[in-house]
Amino acid sequence: MNMLSSVSTEPETINTPTPAGHEITPRDRRFGRDADFNPDKYWQNGDPVATAFYNCLSLTFPRGEAFFIESVKEFRDRTPAKLQKEIRAFVQQEVIHSREHLALNRRVEENGYDTSRIEQRITESLNMTKDRPKIANLAATMILEHFTAIMAQQFLANPRHWQDSDPETADLWRWHALEEIEHKGVAYDTWLYATRDWSRWQRWKVKALMMLVITRNFWGNRWNDSLDLLAQDGLTGWRVKLRLLKFLLVAPGIARAIIIPWCKFFLPGFHPWNEDDRHLIQRAESDYEAALTGRPSTA
Repeated sequence: MNMLSSVSTEPETINTPTPAGHEITPRDRRFGRDADFNPDKYWQNGDPVATAFYNCLSLTFPRGEAFFIESVKEFRDRTPAKLQKEIRAFVQQEVIHSREHLALNRRVEENGYDTSRIEQRITESLNMTKDRPKIANLAATMILEHFTAIMAQQFLANPRHWQDSDPETADLWRWHALEEIEHKGVAYDTWLYATRDWSRWQRWKVKALMMLVITRNFWGNRWNDSLDLLAQDGLTGWRVKLRLLKFLLVAPGIARAIIIPWCKFFLPGFHPWNEDDRHLIQRAESDYEAALTGRPSTA
């Protein structure tokens, strides 16, 4: 059987640990639109290294999330009604995320950065997916959604990531993070349903091999893109690379912090909702509302 082209079409139910009654709520929020909004070039803690990493990550989102949307929508009409509803909400959230990161990316360009090389690489990578089986693109989406979810968990759980950062831009990332956690099971449940006729070994083998390839590409591209932006500020050489490595692995160490959640992906019976972190969504919402009203958070 060709594992990347054989997909069942009959609507059935799906057994998933996604919490019963869990709702995915698109929040149509806008950031950085005020006329007096003028953050520092190094909006992330005044640190060019940290700012470069998050700027290059943001540059991937508009095209990347469009890819996620199309990959999941390919299977939507063949899934159970509950999952179809979740996919529609997932799509709405991702569309809004893309809009807000486009605005952030415009600010990156306005600060004098040439992003054409990064954008060209993203375009070339996505062009390679056009002739692949739809189920392979869904697998890639499911894996990258796990990446965004485990990073989002750190962004909300550890305030150190946004310490002394531009408040409006930090709010954008926290808002994005809470919605990534909220819909973290959608692509995975779609994958489970689309491959329900596969054996557990077949499903695990495909997702494990793809995770290894995508992990190498994800971190390799983020590394090179960050160095590209830093070089445009005249920051080059081994000391800059050491600073970037320290940022990723030591303080605040986002790459180090997600190692264990990344490893859990390979466990038998893995599902994103094996860890229920909805309390982070509630806390982030409470903090956001408190900031708008000027009241202390009660979370």
